[in-house]
Amino acid sequence: MSRPMLSKVKPAGASLGNTRRSAKAYLYLLPAFVILIGFVLYPIVMTLRMGFYESYVYLTDTGSGFGLASFRYVLHDPSFQLAVRNTLIIVLVGVPITIVLALGCALLINSCTKTKGLFQTVYFLPYVTSTIAIGLVFRWLFHSDYGYINYFLTFLGMEPQKWLTDPTLTVVAVTIFSIWNGLAFKIVLFLAGLQKIDPQYYKAARIDGASPRRIFFRITMPLLSSTFWMVTIVSVIHAFKTYNEVYAMFGGNGAGPGNSAITIVYYIYDMFFNRSQVHYASAAAILFLVLVLCLTALQKWVSRRFVHYV
Repeated sequence: MSRPMLSKVKPAGASLGNTRRSAKAYLYLLPAFVILIGFVLYPIVMTLRMGFYESYVYLTDTGSGFGLASFRYVLHDPSFQLAVRNTLIIVLVGVPITIVLALGCALLINSCTKTKGLFQTVYFLPYVTSTIAIGLVFRWLFHSDYGYINYFLTFLGMEPQKWLTDPTLTVVAVTIFSIWNGLAFKIVLFLAGLQKIDPQYYKAARIDGASPRRIFFRITMPLLSSTFWMVTIVSVIHAFKTYNEVYAMFGGNGAGPGNSAITIVYYIYDMFFNRSQVHYASAAAILFLVLVLCLTALQKWVSRRFVHYV
């Protein structure tokens, strides 16, 4: 005859102890919640509120009219359309180039055995350097008269270019700067992913006579897919937020000749601080948020289908 199952009875003070532990945990989280509400949630709510005003005075926190007029103005503003175009150029052209360069550098550094630590330090130094300081160097490199880039083009028998004064080339200069500025961090991420791959896979593939190309596409890339996807997301976010590069390249005196190198974030900054059109800046920020949310949803869908986590 089997014994009846005895139900576990919790001690009387267990529930009270759990409540106290939960309250203590929330108390530790309280400073983070306060910062999150004060510096993230509250600004988002205020931006949503200001974006729907037809006219808004920031100093007095007063607005008039309520509707979609600010969004219509921003969508039909040639400067905003140019900002969207330039941002997409930086994303669609700069991101693939920087990912390929970062992966190639990471593979090269990972193949080194004795000097791997030295190269990691050298490549990571630009990431901890001020973007403004690097921008001053790039302004000198892109100088029309005595810049090293034009000197190199002349050495190759090509015509020197007016990188910082030609409206058709300013976004190219910003894209090149953005590629170089974000390269170091992505190299470190790829190196971390490569070092997690078990060397036994490569040894087995070499014993079977697999070529380097087959090893790369059948072993390295599948096992690096999660890192590759993370680097892609970081690169896209960095490209969409391009602002410091524009400000550093042109010294804060606009975004190049005729604002030809303007980006979405620089447009929001220009509308808010330079033109004092807070409602237009807020409307542009809301449109930018919608664009980022759509992109995030697309990234999650792609991640579920093509990214393999090991």
